[in-house]
Amino acid sequence: MSQRGVRVSEELAEFNHEFFQEVLASADAEGQFTEDAFFDLFCKQLIDAGELDTADRALYQSARGMRVDGYAGDPNSNEGELTLIIVDFSQASEIRSLSRAEMDAAFKRLTNFILKALDPTFRQGLEETSPGFGVADMIAKRWHTIDKIKLVLITNRQLSSRVEGRESDELRDIPVAYSVWDIARLHRFVSSGHGREEIEIDLAEDFGGSIPALPAHLSEAGYEAYLVVIPGTTLAAIYERWGAQLLEQNVRVFLQARGSVNKGIRTTIERDPEMFFAFNNGITATAESVKLTQDAGTLSIASISNLQIVNGGQTTASIHAASRKKEPGLDKVFVQMKLSIVEQSMASDVVPKISEFANSQNKVNAADFFANHAFHVRFQEFSRRIFAPSPDGTFRESKWFYERARGQYQDAKNLLKTAQKRKFDVEFPKSQMIDKTDLAKFLNPWRGFPEIVSRGSQKNFVHFADSIGKEWEKSSDAFNEDFFRQSIAKAIVFREAERLVTRQSWYQGGGIRSRVVPYAIAKLQFDAARIDGVVDLDKVWRRQGLTDVLERTLCCGLEAVHAVITGGPGEIANPLEWAKQQACWARVKALQVSWPEDWEDTLVGRDEHRANRRSAVRDQRMLNGIEAQTEVLRRGGGFWSEVKGWGTRRRALSPDEASILAVAAGIPRRLPTERQCARLLQILQRLEADGFQASALA
Repeated sequence: MSQRGVRVSEELAEFNHEFFQEVLASADAEGQFTEDAFFDLFCKQLIDAGELDTADRALYQSARGMRVDGYAGDPNSNEGELTLIIVDFSQASEIRSLSRAEMDAAFKRLTNFILKALDPTFRQGLEETSPGFGVADMIAKRWHTIDKIKLVLITNRQLSSRVEGRESDELRDIPVAYSVWDIARLHRFVSSGHGREEIEIDLAEDFGGSIPALPAHLSEAGYEAYLVVIPGTTLAAIYERWGAQLLEQNVRVFLQARGSVNKGIRTTIERDPEMFFAFNNGITATAESVKLTQDAGTLSIASISNLQIVNGGQTTASIHAASRKKEPGLDKVFVQMKLSIVEQSMASDVVPKISEFANSQNKVNAADFFANHAFHVRFQEFSRRIFAPSPDGTFRESKWFYERARGQYQDAKNLLKTAQKRKFDVEFPKSQMIDKTDLAKFLNPWRGFPEIVSRGSQKNFVHFADSIGKEWEKSSDAFNEDFFRQSIAKAIVFREAERLVTRQSWYQGGGIRSRVVPYAIAKLQFDAARIDGVVDLDKVWRRQGLTDVLERTLCCGLEAVHAVITGGPGEIANPLEWAKQQACWARVKALQVSWPEDWEDTLVGRDEHRANRRSAVRDQRMLNGIEAQTEVLRRGGGFWSEVKGWGTRRRALSPDEASILAVAAGIPRRLPTERQCARLLQILQRLEADGFQASALA
């Protein structure tokens, strides 16, 4: 298929059309400029891909050949790497071509901006409240700590087939890497099915040669695994090329939130590099395939397809950091790697399990709160069956689709025929789809953490995961249907607040919206608690929208916190970074906001709120008991008899546990109580972790 001289497949043309329409719909619904919506939607995918840790919109453009659209955090928080983003957005609905000259010109505008940012005269000529000044000031202040620059071009055009890439170079002795994400590359990533780009590592040709490997599997096992000793210099070079895309998502999110360089690992590299192999646990990784060679009886790996590090992310990142610092002992460092080969069709199920078990003894487990956690499974189940009230008195009923694993929404839709797809769109409108990072963003302001939300989706999600995970362990019954409805109401408030920001006279566009919205919500909740009140989210759920008084109250809060975040003349150099600090939240909490006279109409008393929550907990506890009893009875007496026998032989049961299992073994003659059923499932989970597997006849 050809569009204005660019030959594209039907799949790419359809993807471009859908993405373009999503950009227009988002801009229209949220009152954004089209390029702002394009930046937000595109960069969200790049964060998922591991290309960016975070992305803040900060537009500056000049007729003098300079432009920047955003940046990926403070270099001091990113191992000295400065990442800038530039947008090339075509208003044409069909795909246009992007030539080498146009690509080079875009990157030239970014490098011009960097060089000008180092000029005090240029910075003094910028409006201090403008996003451009914030980025320029950050570059100037951090310049002596920056040791790598990454420039990212995002575009809905297609890079000319004659352009193979752009080689790295230097800017004032600092290495500069270039990355182009055009619509075709975005399509490949989104349609890949495993949340990352294809990674082909040619060890033999590009990384110093093949690496000897020891097979760690039986030939008839239907499974491949290898033990490998990889040189530190090779591992660093591979990470330099692909970066965080090599890390399985759980590991990547953890490292982005907690910091990737481990001081102990760095100390070993500096002082005892030859002992690194002995001191370090190595890395665990998966791949879809490997190319093997045999030379003089030695088996070696020549290439690896789609390598994913599921344990050892800090080891890898620390070795890479040492290579960037040119540590002299790195050539003496060797790392053990356990490599499992997992076919693509099994990757989405197997890789997270390998990651979970590999990380079960370290800190990643504390934040291991991803797609398969029971919280997300339950929240998804609620989203598939709970209808939202019809808005505006219509008879149209719809649901909010919770995407606990990447791509679930589109996958569910793709399985349907045309007529069924239209029904799906009515039942689950795209505007009512939220994912895990969205949920964390919507809920954390109400929990009193707007500064954490401001630090970006990944860091915010890990913080959310830690706290919710602990609460789940304490009482999973608190996460019930009422919690689901309250959460959706919070999503509505957040999105409506985003829309309200764009209407305000003080709003100049850009990334400041991502800061004032969570702060305004958190401030409203904080001040309500001072008078023993809680925002009436039940009313928001019933209306699927805001009341007039809640809109006015939010607008008041948005303007008040905007003044604190942006500060007075010369006070706050970079409001986007200031909003990430606890000091900013402390200042907002101390702020005296002149709320509307009738703002208390948006609240309910805390006692009433707590009574409603207690009732919902009781209902969920009853539902949990019924579900547990149903599951125990479904498995039958024979199954529980086998469980009892296995546990008894291994002396793994207490007398009380053996007694409860004896009751279950008597099904259907004897029926365990709801409480006994809940205990039975806990016993089963523990024994399965110890190795119990039911026979095929059970």
